[in-house]
Amino acid sequence: MVRASLETDFADVWLEGEISNLRAPGSGHLYCTLKDQTSQIRVVIFRSAAVRLRFGLEEGLHVVVRGRLSVYEPRGEYQIILDHLEPKGRGALQLAFEQLKRRLEAEGLFNAEDKQALPAFPRTIGLVTSPTGAAVRDLLTVLQRRCPILRIIIAPVQVQGAGSAEQISVAIQALNRLGTVDVIIIGRGGGSLEDLWSFNEEVVIRAIAASRVPIVSAVGHETDVTLADFAADVRAPTPSAAAELVAPVLAEFVERLGLFTVRCRHAISAQCLEQRQQLDLLRAHMGNLRLRILQEAQRVDGAVASLREAVRGKLSGAMVNAQAWTHALTAKSPAFRVRRELVIVPQLQSRLLMAMSHSLTQKAQHTHAYLSRLNGLSPLAILDRGYGILETVPGSRIIRNAGQVSVGDEILARLAKGQIRCTVEEVRLDRSI
Repeated sequence: MVRASLETDFADVWLEGEISNLRAPGSGHLYCTLKDQTSQIRVVIFRSAAVRLRFGLEEGLHVVVRGRLSVYEPRGEYQIILDHLEPKGRGALQLAFEQLKRRLEAEGLFNAEDKQALPAFPRTIGLVTSPTGAAVRDLLTVLQRRCPILRIIIAPVQVQGAGSAEQISVAIQALNRLGTVDVIIIGRGGGSLEDLWSFNEEVVIRAIAASRVPIVSAVGHETDVTLADFAADVRAPTPSAAAELVAPVLAEFVERLGLFTVRCRHAISAQCLEQRQQLDLLRAHMGNLRLRILQEAQRVDGAVASLREAVRGKLSGAMVNAQAWTHALTAKSPAFRVRRELVIVPQLQSRLLMAMSHSLTQKAQHTHAYLSRLNGLSPLAILDRGYGILETVPGSRIIRNAGQVSVGDEILARLAKGQIRCTVEEVRLDRSI
């Protein structure tokens, strides 16, 4: 009952305020709060109304709205459902223009360093415009007057109204795909901001920025400004001015070509005359050069003959020296000395064998004598005469005194042949010692 009462009594309400708490969920509806210095109210913009907005809502935006008052029953809050919304103090299209310009400029679509230069002598020009408007007549008139040999391709499109932006974008892409168009002019006559809005649409701006062919924007009059002007490579104030920018004056070009032809002929004639004079000088110089060459050739022949005689003399002397060195080397050759010394080798061998035999006999005699003396001094020889050597067990110390052992000790007796292990049963010390 409350909602029905509010919607009946407040079916058409106009408010002015500032947007805050803006929310845009995936449903497409928009929610925000409209407030001023003393009060605030919740605002709902359903999707059907949101898609008709020509600009984007922003926090802090001052707007004038129209709608109806209602109640949101789940929370018991009253709110205003908007049907119309426009910026305070400026139109919706102007705000949309500024918002889109800032966004595309931030993406770099208007960078001056990416602009393409217009060709000096285009052969084919593409026109993206209405086939029935005044702009196309102005373009054709100026192009035909300035350069009748130009090939012109018209891509007919709507320049305002629903679907016109898509047609302009498709036309730009189609002219790019042809591969024969040297420059493209997009334009139309003047009009209001609403009439020119097709050239502010994002799809058109992106098509212009992506074009591989240079584009001249000629939209409206000189005072009209569209985003296409910022994205295009060159902006012309009017369609006629655009035609003058891209089309050279054929008559002037022919006249300049004639002047260039005359200048080229004069330059070539002067160059030929200069080259002919240089050729004559070279011919005269060549005569003197030929004489000098003959003189130098005669000198070369004399030098060659002298060189041959000198070489022959050097070779003869070298051959004599070589023979002398050959005889000297033969006399000093190791092979010659070896053959000469091999004669006395058998004699030296016989003397060596005799000396070795005599020396070995002497060494054998000395060895037998030393062995006899060593055998006489050896303890083993003493053992052969019946003596023995006593050693302690363990320790293997030689026993020289009976005091070195005690009764019960084991001792080892070394004989000439073998050993005897004994046990001491009695120790007798020599008291006289």
